[in-house]
Amino acid sequence: MKLYNGMSSNGARVMIYMAEKGIEIPTHSIDLMANEGQTPEFLKVNALGQVPVLQLDDGRYLTESVAICRYLESLHPSPNLFGETPEEQAFIEMWIRRMELWLFNVAGDVGLHEIEFFKYRVDQNADYAAYCRRTLVERLAWLDGEMADGRGFIAGDTFTMADIIGMTLLFIMGFTQIEIPATLTNVVRWQKAMLSRPTFPQMPG
Repeated sequence: MKLYNGMSSNGARVMIYMAEKGIEIPTHSIDLMANEGQTPEFLKVNALGQVPVLQLDDGRYLTESVAICRYLESLHPSPNLFGETPEEQAFIEMWIRRMELWLFNVAGDVGLHEIEFFKYRVDQNADYAAYCRRTLVERLAWLDGEMADGRGFIAGDTFTMADIIGMTLLFIMGFTQIEIPATLTNVVRWQKAMLSRPTFPQMPG
């Protein structure tokens, strides 16, 4: 197998996952800031021009970060990050979806509409970015209420793929300088735990 990856929040998910599992895969770095994702060579790997991409042993290309991690989970089931019983798997999947659709995507839209690099991808709208900032704080308050049961991680009492989605949410929030209100004590507690993990992605220097 071969991994194509670069500096992106979705790429970071796979790197966090691999580090948590102790998985090593030969990796080809794609410099997204230099538009290497848009070269004819890489577009043959992924026509969307995005990372990560996992090239399987049979030559096929698997894209989308959660799909890649789920595939690797089948090859390296321990430590388990997607759940073992049907109930665990269902609830972890629920929280993966919630973290991605309800929180991560909103934070991502702030970056898309504020960071200069993304002007080529979207018609940037400052009002929409401001709306997303407000919405994200509101949804973090919702998450704080969900975690009021005292659980230590997003989907329960153990670290899972849902927390990895959350770590990349925090990564984006660092880029866009969005802070979690101190009043959201449950989310702040979880944030501190995630930031202290050795696998948390480092900001580029």
